[in-house]
Amino acid sequence: MTQPLAGRHVVVTGGGGALGTVVVARLLEAGAVCHVPAHQAADTASSGRLSVTPGIELTDESAVARFYEGLPALWASVHLAGGFAAAAIADTSRADFLRMIEMNTLTAFLCSRAAVQAMRRGEAGGRIVNVAARPGLEPRRGAGMAAYALSKAAVVALTLALAEELTAERILVNAIAPSTLDTPANRQAMPDADRSRWLSPGAAAEAVLQLVSPANQEISGAVLPLYARA
Repeated sequence: MTQPLAGRHVVVTGGGGALGTVVVARLLEAGAVCHVPAHQAADTASSGRLSVTPGIELTDESAVARFYEGLPALWASVHLAGGFAAAAIADTSRADFLRMIEMNTLTAFLCSRAAVQAMRRGEAGGRIVNVAARPGLEPRRGAGMAAYALSKAAVVALTLALAEELTAERILVNAIAPSTLDTPANRQAMPDADRSRWLSPGAAAEAVLQLVSPANQEISGAVLPLYARA
C-alpha cells in the first residue's frame, strides 16, 4: 500500500468522534503520524503513530497554542471538532448562539492560527482542512438551524480568507461540507430517517485524505459539498 503521508505529522481535532476515528484510521493507513487533542482521556488511546493529548479545551486560546507549540514540524491540521443544536429562533438564547459559534467557528479559527505557526517551523507549505456543513452553504434547508448554519457559514468564510492569505506560503486551505453523516448518534436521534441519503464517514475521510495529500499541489480555497445521493 502506498503511503503518501509517510512520516508527516497531522493534527486531527475531534479525532475521537464518529467521523474523527474514521479519518484518523485513514490517515494512519496513509502513513501519517496523527496527533489528537482530546477533551477527555477516554476519547481515544495513543498507540504507535497515534498520539493523544487529553485535557485540551479547543475554545481556550492558550491551551490550543501550547498544544501546537509542543508538536514537531506540522504538515496538516484537520478540524473536525464541533457541535450541533437546532431550535427555533424564539427558543435560541444568546448562550445557545454563542455556544455554536465557539464550538464550530472559534475552534476552527484558533486551531488554524496555531497550525499556521507550527507549519512555518518546518518545510515550506502545509494543509488545513476545516469542516463546514450543508446548512452553512444552504441555510434555507431545514428549520431551526439559524445559529448552527451561521456558525458553519463562518467556517466557510474563514477557509476562503485563509486560502487567499496563505497562498504565497503554499499552505493550502480547504473545507468539506457534508450533509447528514451516517453515525450512531444520528441513527439514534433520527430513527425513522431515510439513511440511504446520508453520507458515510468513510466517504468524508477519503475527501480529507485527498485534500491533505502532498499530491494536492493546487487546490486551495475550495469548499467541497459532500452530499450523499440515494
